[in-house]
Amino acid sequence: MNSWDLQALALKPRLPEILSSCAAGRAIVLDLAAGESLAEHEVHEHAWLAVLDGHVEIGTAAGARASGGAGLLVELAPAERREVVASTKSRLLMLLTPWPGNGHPGAMTIREKLYARRHSAKRAWGVKAAGRAVGH
Repeated sequence: MNSWDLQALALKPRLPEILSSCAAGRAIVLDLAAGESLAEHEVHEHAWLAVLDGHVEIGTAAGARASGGAGLLVELAPAERREVVASTKSRLLMLLTPWPGNGHPGAMTIREKLYARRHSAKRAWGVKAAGRAVGH
């Protein structure tokens, strides 16, 4: 058994602390200063975001909105784009499952990673070659 006093953790704003990580999921605690945000982003995993302290506003690219303080729990689907804005200094608990999720680089096989790297390198080389062709 592991346990944490989530209110007593000494965190620095915007520097998440991974509390636990295994194939079943990952638990992360994060502090945001008043007015700070997690810009629009998405994760590959199913996510739950719990407000432990403070007040946040959460919006999705689809237009769904939620706001609240300690006790607010928001569930987000994999790849659901969202933004989190702290109205006041806030502490958040994020649970991601499974870890890593389907499509996450950590879930890729060696062959998939090599293919992704080759594809990226070819694309970058093509952009450079195109730039040289037009005299850049």
